[in-house]
Amino acid sequence: MPVRQRKLHLGHFAFMRALIQGMDTRASWNRYLRVEGEHSDTATVRKTVAWLRDEFAAAARRWQRHGAARLVLVDIAGAAKEVLALPSLADFIAERGLDDFSEAEQLAAYHAEHGNAAGRGSRRARLIGRQLETLRWLEGLVAEPPRAGDAVSAWLHPDLAARLEGADVTTLALLIDRINGLGSGWYRALPAIGMTKATRVVDWLRAHEATIGKTVGAHAMAPRASVSPARLQSIVLPAMAIVPLEKLIVPDSLSGVDGLYRLPQQRCLITANNDREAILAWVDAKQGSSVKATGAPRQGNDAAPAAPETFSTGSAMLSHTQRAYLKEAERFFLWAAVQRQKPLSSMTPEDCIAYRDFLIDPQPAALWCGPRARPRWSPLWRPFEGPLSASAQRRAIAILKSLYGFLTSHGYLQGNPLAGLALPRKSEAAESTRTLTAAQWAFVQAEVNALAQTSANRRLKFALLLMHETGLRISEAVSARVADLTCAPYGDASGDTTEAWNLVVRKQDGKERSVPFSPTVLAELRSYLASRGLTAVLPAVPGKASLLGRAVDVTQRASWSPAARAPVDRLAGIGAATLHDQFKSFFNACAQKLRSTDPAGAQTLLKASAHWIRHAHGFRAVASGVGLRVVQQNLGHASPASTARYAAIDALQRTGRNVGVRRVPESTRIDAPTE
Repeated sequence: MPVRQRKLHLGHFAFMRALIQGMDTRASWNRYLRVEGEHSDTATVRKTVAWLRDEFAAAARRWQRHGAARLVLVDIAGAAKEVLALPSLADFIAERGLDDFSEAEQLAAYHAEHGNAAGRGSRRARLIGRQLETLRWLEGLVAEPPRAGDAVSAWLHPDLAARLEGADVTTLALLIDRINGLGSGWYRALPAIGMTKATRVVDWLRAHEATIGKTVGAHAMAPRASVSPARLQSIVLPAMAIVPLEKLIVPDSLSGVDGLYRLPQQRCLITANNDREAILAWVDAKQGSSVKATGAPRQGNDAAPAAPETFSTGSAMLSHTQRAYLKEAERFFLWAAVQRQKPLSSMTPEDCIAYRDFLIDPQPAALWCGPRARPRWSPLWRPFEGPLSASAQRRAIAILKSLYGFLTSHGYLQGNPLAGLALPRKSEAAESTRTLTAAQWAFVQAEVNALAQTSANRRLKFALLLMHETGLRISEAVSARVADLTCAPYGDASGDTTEAWNLVVRKQDGKERSVPFSPTVLAELRSYLASRGLTAVLPAVPGKASLLGRAVDVTQRASWSPAARAPVDRLAGIGAATLHDQFKSFFNACAQKLRSTDPAGAQTLLKASAHWIRHAHGFRAVASGVGLRVVQQNLGHASPASTARYAAIDALQRTGRNVGVRRVPESTRIDAPTE
């Protein structure tokens, strides 16, 4: 652990020299010690000066210089001013008109008027000189430059350091990583730290970049909208470290060029010279966009400088399945190269067992784990959030089995080291808990109806109904546009004409499916569009309008927010992360209200997420007798096995035991992890 005791740097000594010599301290304070607070805060200045004198004295005593310790405690800050206020002898003679008097008479007159003050000034001048000499001696002994591994409490004000440590920011390196990783809002989640304090911290860190060895990016205090993608991508440099795949540089010995289990290139059915290219070929084989077309970097140090940026941007074009598969392959590739020091094409069954155990608890956590949804350009990005659940472990290994199966069947490798690896059993009972009961859904509906009628709450109400009635994924919900709605009139047996509305859901691979849009959802959509200032007559709504839009009342509800100064775009949509966070916050609030009357239900709601609403739709559809093929089409499952589990769990809930439910063979569950 880094030493937490506060340290002294050159700036401390420079400021005290200015103070001792009676100079205007504002400039010195702002240059060297502004990180402690503003110069106008006299209490902070006094406390800082007292602390510095005590530290200087303690250092002198450690070297058995007790006289020097007493000397630095003497407050003679005003002595230099008094000395400088005395006129010189020449100025005194000219002012008094004593040019025609003898030198003895001139000196006598000067001493008669300023003698005592001159004597005191002379003694104080000598005292100042001794103090300055003592400070120079102490500076050579105890002054240290800030280093990356130093504790924040060693350099920053104790109150500020305590707040940083409360957020697990314990060292200067972690502080700079947080600033670079979050950008201009890095301080917002920290109590009692506003922009002024944050600016002081950033300025101090930049002043000591040479010794800390880490740079605070130019984007640190700049609004995100003003920072170009190229600048963000330059924050993390390509390296052999735990970085995103597009930033990873591996030596030839780890690239797979000479992998232990590689087959000759002439027998290979894919164009891949190394393991990374083989992974990209595998992802390209899935339905969706081409990973290579997005600008994925080539293997080794010869990657084009622009490749990381284009790959990071283009990966958003990949299908849901491709992103899920690439995520697990990236994790395994990093672990193999960084922790196991082996290429993927040299992994053995023993290595794969070690990785399965690693997934249970990725260690060291500080290197491998980080908060959810950190962007790939951020130094805070990590491949894991923490230990994986049994279900997530199963999904990860199943995907890697698919990877090695592809590489083996296409002649890149001679065998699959994961072929016989046992997986944690999938529990239908556990799967059935990832949904809401009818009573819980009714409670959630009542709570959302009781919320204040803000624009964000109106969006949440519609989003809940939309996803519960259609079973959309969260990514599909935020991508949906008014133009995706279609209306097809049809006649019933009585001869009446009815409008049947459907939502066309398009995937990145060009495929699409049509999801029924019930009259209930349609009515709520019209009401929600009207709350955004759009017409409720659907054909008249601009086609590019998002079904789930941004809040349009920011100016009224948060005039202080930077977003309030931007023009309101009533057609614009939101990101999946925004909706995910709103769902989680709402479910947490529901759980708190339910805690006193239904603790078990409260615990369920604490775990709930937007995807649970999709599961609730699947379970409700199967329980109401809708055919599995129809449910599969509505939900967009690539594999019937993914839909069949709803029927299996429904039977388990009805009978209390798994009677008559055939387990889907493992070979047909390849696509199940994407759900």
